[in-house]
Amino acid sequence: MRTVDRIRVHAPFVRVFAVASRVTRWPAILPHYRWVRILDDGLVEMAAWRPFGAIKYPTWWVSEMTVDRPAGEIRYRHVRGITRDMQVVWRLVEDGEGSAGGVQVEIVHTWDGPRWPVIGRLAANLVIGPVFIHGIASRTLAGIKRAAEGAR
Repeated sequence: MRTVDRIRVHAPFVRVFAVASRVTRWPAILPHYRWVRILDDGLVEMAAWRPFGAIKYPTWWVSEMTVDRPAGEIRYRHVRGITRDMQVVWRLVEDGEGSAGGVQVEIVHTWDGPRWPVIGRLAANLVIGPVFIHGIASRTLAGIKRAAEGAR
């Protein structure tokens, strides 16, 4: 399974990277996030809602998080939850196009699927990736954009 979500943010790189990497503040700026906690072992626990109309489905995972500001990358490796072993990379690239410039932000999720015999990959490719991962990542990017562009 591979999902790619991207957005262009009209704000300076420093501001966009700060908003994207300060994950403990996400619940304050992203209404679909239930919580983000740094655990005692340095791992990051995240929980979000995946809305389906009036119904909200709860999701949860724990990741190792690596922040590489010079490279413009934030990486996650999911270590707990249904998405265990998922690799996630956020890439932020300065974009000097236009008078305001901005930042191209891309999130790439890659994963072999849950360890379910026979249907694991099928579930990842048909439901988990396009419905849950994309559904949450696209909302996250839109919220990061709103926060970074609004913090003038």
